[in-house]
Amino acid sequence: MTAATFVLDPLLPPADADAVVDIVEQFPGYGLYAVEKSASAFAADVPQRIDAVMNHVRSGRRAGRAESPDLLVARTNYLRETFAYGDDVRAPGIERLWHHEGLAEAARELFGRPVVEPAIVYANILLPGQELAVHTDVPEFRGANRKVTPQWLIVVMHQSGLFEPWRMPIATAVTYFGRDGAGRPDGGALAYWPDGPDGAVHRLATGHNTGILLDTDTVYHGVERLGPPDAVPPTLRAANVLEHDGAAWQLRPERGSSETLATWGWDEIRVSLSWKAYCFADEAERTAWRTNADDLTVDVILDRLRADLGERGVGPVDDLADAELARLLIDTYQRYPEPVA
Repeated sequence: MTAATFVLDPLLPPADADAVVDIVEQFPGYGLYAVEKSASAFAADVPQRIDAVMNHVRSGRRAGRAESPDLLVARTNYLRETFAYGDDVRAPGIERLWHHEGLAEAARELFGRPVVEPAIVYANILLPGQELAVHTDVPEFRGANRKVTPQWLIVVMHQSGLFEPWRMPIATAVTYFGRDGAGRPDGGALAYWPDGPDGAVHRLATGHNTGILLDTDTVYHGVERLGPPDAVPPTLRAANVLEHDGAAWQLRPERGSSETLATWGWDEIRVSLSWKAYCFADEAERTAWRTNADDLTVDVILDRLRADLGERGVGPVDDLADAELARLLIDTYQRYPEPVA
């Protein structure tokens, strides 16, 4: 069954789109997404999206694109910052996108759920030579979210199908912006599989003031390499920050530094703003979420997954170290699309 997708072109009135570009430029710096952590003690040393990393390495080898680990890290080590989350607005003015009725209406249609509550807006920035590995986004369940539960584990929960009564349906819009209409750099198209991992890949090029809304927690997707084919991505360090100085994008060694490591224009980078909203069947369902009724815990989640592995004849699992169990769960429940040449 083909997953529903909604393309919005144009997304905002021109003046609002220009205002969003100003917000992106004026935000006080963009750091690395890879430094994000969850509060869970389970498998604390396992990278948050080890599932996508493992598939990226394997698929590259199968497609004849084997690259060194350092280069793979550099290609996928992109920048991210949150503009709004819950009641916390960190980029004043982003409400014009956060509370966009067109996105809310598409979200209602996507899941057939009338109560839509915007949850987050965050910016992703990719630099020349970077790409986004094929993946599904991190879903959310009552009691299990990216703040308190390892991200790869939440993805496994959804792929297993064992926790659907607790799932929070989330609509995601990926939107694109660029200064003076710059929004179509070489490469950087969104690749997605609305017919499932066995279906054909679809592609959507970036374009200023455009967007697409879909269920990215279920639909596999990624971003194709940005820039010319021979573009070499910068090697980013944990403290690095990308800032706009009013004229161009500057890569700094750390926040507060005036040193410039590299410079790019709007036409060389890829800026996307992701909008996510919870979709509820009714107010009672939203109340259950807000009051933490019937929440899951990591122990309950792992017990249920271990039991299912036993029923599948996979095991024994009781004596596995956390990292070993993580890899077994990912290999058991996740099935990615075949690599695209």
